[in-house]
Amino acid sequence: MDLTSTYKQDYNSYPISQVPPCLPRVTRHIPSDKMDKTTTYNDDYVLWNEPKAEMIRPDDRFRPSEEKFDYTTVVQDDYLYRGPVATQSCKPQNLLQKNKAPFQNTTNYRVSYVTHPLEKPYVHKYEKYKVNEVPFDGLTTHKISYKRLDGKPAMLAKPQEQKILHDLPFSSTTEFQEKYQAWPQPPIFSKKPDAYLPPLEKMDLHTTTQMHYKYPNGKPAKLCRSLLQLKKSTEPFNSSSVTMEDYKPWLSKRLKPITHAPELTFPAQPMDCLTTFQSHYVHHPLSVTKSYKPAWSGPKHDTRLDDKTIYATTYTPKAIVKCLASYKDPPGYVFEGNDADGHNLYLPASESECLQGDH
Repeated sequence: MDLTSTYKQDYNSYPISQVPPCLPRVTRHIPSDKMDKTTTYNDDYVLWNEPKAEMIRPDDRFRPSEEKFDYTTVVQDDYLYRGPVATQSCKPQNLLQKNKAPFQNTTNYRVSYVTHPLEKPYVHKYEKYKVNEVPFDGLTTHKISYKRLDGKPAMLAKPQEQKILHDLPFSSTTEFQEKYQAWPQPPIFSKKPDAYLPPLEKMDLHTTTQMHYKYPNGKPAKLCRSLLQLKKSTEPFNSSSVTMEDYKPWLSKRLKPITHAPELTFPAQPMDCLTTFQSHYVHHPLSVTKSYKPAWSGPKHDTRLDDKTIYATTYTPKAIVKCLASYKDPPGYVFEGNDADGHNLYLPASESECLQGDH
C-alpha cells in the first residue's frame, strides 16, 4: 500500500523563522561599578564605646559563719540507742512430749509385697525385604479397558494472511517535528554566593548572673526557737499493753453446720440404665436391594472421528481489498477537479455519466 497522500504531494514544507517583536528596543544603562551593600543601619547607627554601668544593689548583711557544721539533729542528741530489751513471751507452751524411740519405717506395702522375677522383653524381628524379579507393568484397568480412538486432528479452513511488503519505508517524522523546531534559549543567569568568612574574635559566653551573683559556700542559718527539755527515763521499756491485759482470748469451739434431714429415700438396689428406646427397639436384619444397572456391553467399535465442523463447512473466505486512496487514479472513479482548499475531488463513474447526460 502506498502511504503517500494528496496532502504530502501538493503541500510542500517551507522554512519558518521566529518573528521578532515590533516593540521599540529599550536602552538600559548597566553601570560597571560594584554595588555598595552596606545598609543605612550600619552607616548611621554606630556602637558607642562606653563603660558598663555598675549594678545598684544594697550590700547584704548576711555573713556565713566559718565554723564547721556537725549535721546532728535533736533526735540523735536526745534518743540514744539502749540495745535490745528482754520481753515476756505470751505464747502457750507445747505440752506434747516427743518420743525418743527411733521411727519404725515398716509399712503394709513393705510387709505384704512379694517380688517376682522379670521376664525377658519380646523383641519383634523384621523380615528382610526381597526384590521382586518380575518386571512391573504400569498397566491399570483404566489403561487396559479404556483406550482412545486414533483420528486425524481437525484442520483450520481459514486462509493465511498475505504479508504486504512496501517499497518505501514508513517515515517516522511528522509535520510538527519537521516544521516546528525548538527556539534557541539564552543561558540562565546565576549569581555565585559570597564566601563565608568566620569572625576572628571569640564570643564572650559569660552572662551578668555568672559574673556578679556567685553562690555563697557557707553554713545555713541556725534556728532561733528554744529546744524543749524532755525528761529521759532510765527504766526498762514495758512491753505489756492495755489490750493484752484486759482483752484475753476466749475459749471457743468450732460450730458444726446445720444440716436438714433428707426428704428423698434412695433405693438400695442399683439402677438399671435402660431407656424406652433400648427396651422396645427390635433389631431387624438388613435387606439387600437389587441393582438395575445395565451390564457392560464390551468395548466400542473402532470408528474414526468426523473432522468436519460447522466452522469448516460454513466459512467463506473473502479477498483483501486495497485502499482506494493509495491509487493515483482510483478505478471506478473519475477526476472532477480541485477544491478551494486544494483537495482532489472524485466521483463514481456511474454518477459522472448521469451528470454528462443531463448537460
